[in-house]
Amino acid sequence: MTAAALAPPLRGENRRVRNRNGDGVAKVTSKLDGVSETMLWTLYDRACEARRSDGVLVDPDSVRICDAIDYDFTRHFGDPVGSFAARAAEIDELLRRWLERHPDGLIVSLGEGLETQVHRVDNGRMRWLTVDLPVAIELRKQFLPSSRRFRHVAASVFEPGWMDEIERTPDVFIVVQGLFMYLEPEAVRRLFAQIVKRFPGAEIAFDVIPRWFSQLTMWGVMQTPYYRLPPMPWGIDGDEITARLHSWSSGIETLNMLEYRVPRGWPKIMEDLFRMNPLTKRHLPCLVHLKVHNP
Repeated sequence: MTAAALAPPLRGENRRVRNRNGDGVAKVTSKLDGVSETMLWTLYDRACEARRSDGVLVDPDSVRICDAIDYDFTRHFGDPVGSFAARAAEIDELLRRWLERHPDGLIVSLGEGLETQVHRVDNGRMRWLTVDLPVAIELRKQFLPSSRRFRHVAASVFEPGWMDEIERTPDVFIVVQGLFMYLEPEAVRRLFAQIVKRFPGAEIAFDVIPRWFSQLTMWGVMQTPYYRLPPMPWGIDGDEITARLHSWSSGIETLNMLEYRVPRGWPKIMEDLFRMNPLTKRHLPCLVHLKVHNP
């Protein structure tokens, strides 16, 4: 046995270990922390929703991956409400409709962690590029390996290399799911403006959180007694989005805001009440879908 095999896992490193039950089944243990650890939170939500007979998402890959990771999801994240699954399902529909018009198109997903959207929307012809930090790509490759059509880039979304690889064509859809809120507002502005400038004719989808929730995370809020949400510096209310994005770039051709809703239970009842009032509706999370002008 080598010294490396005896060494403890490095911070942020993912390694295969025997599971706690001692039944000989190899599982993956994760040392993710900070923002990177949130990929386990969203995975858990999607997997739990996919296990339900009345779930809003059909996602066997998320179930498979969740079962293969040695992590106490319930202890850290509590009972799932299905909001991340609903968000993913709404973006799935956007991508499927886009692929009807661009069957050989390229979908670029930024910071997607263990999202399995690539398999849920695959039409057998499209291409997919995942851009995420090295520690996230390391874990992703263990479950979702690259192929001729599905590639990974282990890099920060701020590194220009991933953009340089992509041809300037309308056959590009860029998904930024669960990422912008973790960036500083100025960083969001720079990245958004750069994407719009570099990809004329492309479509973009991303989600936003309202200001009140952003501020709550900056003060510090516990999801459970064992998990504190990472700070989310960028929040924006629904009535501010259109003007803000147009002030960041003149290249926007069309812009729509879409809802995604908690599927059931008391969270759904509370959300429905908020949506009935225009004064409170703007304080809910939403999706933004836009098309870049193609001169």
